[in-house]
Amino acid sequence: MLARLAHTLVPAAGRLTVTADAGAAFAPGSIVAANHTSLADPAVVLAALHRLGVRPTVMAAAGLWRIPVLRGLLSREGHIPVHRHDRRAAQALRLAVRALERGRVLLIYPEGGLPHRAGSAESAPGAFRSGLARLTEETGAAVIPLGQAGARRLLSGGPVRQWTGLLSSPLQRPRLHAHAGAPVTLSGDRCARTVQAHRAVTTAWSTAAARLRTG
Repeated sequence: MLARLAHTLVPAAGRLTVTADAGAAFAPGSIVAANHTSLADPAVVLAALHRLGVRPTVMAAAGLWRIPVLRGLLSREGHIPVHRHDRRAAQALRLAVRALERGRVLLIYPEGGLPHRAGSAESAPGAFRSGLARLTEETGAAVIPLGQAGARRLLSGGPVRQWTGLLSSPLQRPRLHAHAGAPVTLSGDRCARTVQAHRAVTTAWSTAAARLRTG
C-alpha cells in the first residue's frame, strides 16, 4: 500500500525516471541500501522500487509511527521502526533479520539520518552507520545499492522553504532520478563492509545525479 501510494503521488510532484544496471536484481532476502538527502526521498525511493517490481520492508525512523494515518499503514505492512540513540535500537536489527530470513527485501538508509546542509544541490552520501554491515554479517544478505537524486528539489532547507517547495512542485515538477546497481556481497570485518557499501551506494548516486545533469 505504501509503495503504491508513493507510485501514485510522486509523479504529481516531480518527473521521476528510473534506471538499473544490467546485473541489478532484487532476490528475496536481499537489502536495498539507499542514500538519504531529504524528507521526500523515501517516497521517491518507494516509487522507484515500485516501478522495478519491488515491495520492500522499510526500516524507518520511529517518529513516523507517531503520525496517525501513517502509523496504521506502517504497522499493517510490517515496516520496522528504528529508535535511534535508544536501547530499542537493537530490536530493529532483530526484526530486520527476521524479515530477511522470511525472504523479504529490506530497505535501509545506512546514513541513519538527514544531512545538515541548506540548499537543494546534490551531494555525495555521508558516512554510514554500522547497521547495514551488522545485518550482512548475521544474514549474508546481498546489498543492492540505490542512488536517488533530485529529492531535495521537493523538500530541503527550513520549514518555510520546505512548504514552498512542496506547494510549488506540482507546477514546476522537478526532475528526479533513481538508479539501482548490481547486488554486492560485502566481506571482511564490519569497517570493511561499511566502506564497500558506501562505495557502491555512492556509485549509484553518482549515476543518478549525472542523469539529472545531462537529461
